[in-house]
Amino acid sequence: MVISFRFRLVPSIVAVLVIALGIVLAQWQTHRGDEKAVLQTRLDARGMEPVLHLGETIVDPNAIEFRRVQLKGSFLREWPVYLDNRPYNGIAGFYLLMPFKITASNLHVLIARGWFPRDPADRTRMPHIPVPSGEVVIEGIARRDIGHVMQLGMLDTPQPGAIVQNLDIAEFAVSSDLKMQPVLIEQSSASDDGLIRDWPHPATGVERHRAYAFQWYALSLMAFIFFVVTGFRRGEK
Repeated sequence: MVISFRFRLVPSIVAVLVIALGIVLAQWQTHRGDEKAVLQTRLDARGMEPVLHLGETIVDPNAIEFRRVQLKGSFLREWPVYLDNRPYNGIAGFYLLMPFKITASNLHVLIARGWFPRDPADRTRMPHIPVPSGEVVIEGIARRDIGHVMQLGMLDTPQPGAIVQNLDIAEFAVSSDLKMQPVLIEQSSASDDGLIRDWPHPATGVERHRAYAFQWYALSLMAFIFFVVTGFRRGEK
């Protein structure tokens, strides 16, 4: 029996396009995964660096993000801000943010003090959360922002005691008339306030990119096999 391959123009063009597209997208995902792997290495290295002491000098947020920091000062207890839609272990809740005046300077920095659950009966009812009085030492991780959730329309204007979806540090500085460091600190040091400080670890998504790359390579391979098999079947007929 003679086995022959029947070539047809349109299916061949479609197969080539699908194979080429799959390879291009797989290579792009691989490249993105490599970039994210380098970023993850940098994040891990920053976490191992010595604790950085924040003072009266304005910092570069890109240079210190994910660094462990320590600062001394006092909370502005009249300026709590509550970030809504911040679930923890599937429970709806808020992040409590408060400005913190750095000792011996006119600079302030936003401190993400921790998480607490939402009142199921009244979303706007906030529990009494103790605020440390006087000068205290805070330790935590520097972040450029606290992360954003989906929001329709303009950002909420920060006000004392406001419930907002997202918060921009520059916008907060304008609303509060405070000179702010361009970073936010996720507090990690202990405090007797009942807040949970189990902050989500920043994920770079390396494994997700590699999984997508595998899927695109697999699509290209399947398109090639399908093209060859159907070509021989048409040849037999």
